[in-house]
Amino acid sequence: MTTGPVFYAEPGSTWWPVLWGPVFALVGAIVEWTTGPVHVVAWVIVAFLFAGAAAVWVQARRRICSVELTHLVLRQGREELPLDQIAAADEEVGTPMAARVLGGGLAVPRKFESVPVKLHDGTTVLAWAKDGEALRAALRERIDS
Repeated sequence: MTTGPVFYAEPGSTWWPVLWGPVFALVGAIVEWTTGPVHVVAWVIVAFLFAGAAAVWVQARRRICSVELTHLVLRQGREELPLDQIAAADEEVGTPMAARVLGGGLAVPRKFESVPVKLHDGTTVLAWAKDGEALRAALRERIDS
């Protein structure tokens, strides 16, 4: 975790999906109540199991799909790229076929936009964000300053 001002951030996921399990269990209990006796213990167990599974999923998304740009680094998932290695993040930066994706994935995560970033060593890597244009603008501002 980096310290200092954060110029761009995406958490990867919010925590609201953890509520899906309890809501599903409540709806199931209400439906069961309209047709006969309610198995309260079973519905509480279902709510906890679904909420637990969703919490694991959310925590993984927050770790793997989060984006953060500070005055020192661009963090994509668990990978950090120092800003002093970035040469450009403009629309003119082309995307070569074999460009490495930041964050350790094989491809840009689904529902994320790719942001080609040229490094000082001449290579191009793919950063990504849900709002690619906002990340590109924040990168340009950090690189130019």
